[in-house]
Amino acid sequence: MKVTAGKKAPATPARKPSVKTSEKPKKTAPEPFTCGIGPAFEVIGGKWKAVILWELHTEARRFGELRRLVPDISEKMLIQQLREMEADGIVHRLVFHEVPPRVEYSTTELGKSLNDALAPLADWGDRYAQRG
Repeated sequence: MKVTAGKKAPATPARKPSVKTSEKPKKTAPEPFTCGIGPAFEVIGGKWKAVILWELHTEARRFGELRRLVPDISEKMLIQQLREMEADGIVHRLVFHEVPPRVEYSTTELGKSLNDALAPLADWGDRYAQRG
């Protein structure tokens, strides 16, 4: 504090501490899609979902099997992707109540139809990768 001619200078007002809120910004309503690509990519978008879906197309798989079949994915990401795919209705999770506990993942009818729709895209990708 400054002292001027025997008087104390007025104290500066204390700053209010900045408070961070955990509120997320409100989402605006999604814009309507102009074609079916938008909704399809909302379900299958990202790096891993199509790969996981492909690994489930022939038979039900346990979590450990999927982890080995998709070696570059982290365990956390695999869990997250499987949960999202289950919520979207393209993967079914079957829990066997036994010791040790066992869980199997398989494609639903919707998942099978999505896998069928992705096959031509995979063929295109193969041709694209082999171009000279």
